[in-house]
Amino acid sequence: MPTQPSRGLVTFPNPEPGRDYLIRHECPEYTAVCPVTGQPDFGTIVVSYVPDRLCVELKSLKLYLWSFRNEGHYFEQATNLILDDLVRAMRPRRITVVGRFNVRGGIWTTVVARWEAPAGRARRARGRARRPVRS
Repeated sequence: MPTQPSRGLVTFPNPEPGRDYLIRHECPEYTAVCPVTGQPDFGTIVVSYVPDRLCVELKSLKLYLWSFRNEGHYFEQATNLILDDLVRAMRPRRITVVGRFNVRGGIWTTVVARWEAPAGRARRARGRARRPVRS
């Protein structure tokens, strides 16, 4: 796996596709550039999702977020782009991305973006038989 910034998100099979469970990743080192001033922006990105068939691999998520470092993004744009890219890569049952951005101009900003799979797709996924436990 590369150690340079990358927009490629790597996934792996969900080890428990028959169960709804929450995965939460907190990434406190988000950086980008303000598209207006060119000054650096800092924040924390929190990704919470219930996987369906795939989960995101952590190093690829780190390198993905690192890829924003030298790009100009509004907070709202970045949060929604992260959500869209994660949905495209994993197709989770549901996902929330929270961008908690450090103070700029005396204002703290939090952006929350959510997505949920259509009801029929999520129900079918939960209805799958579980794999037997090996002893």
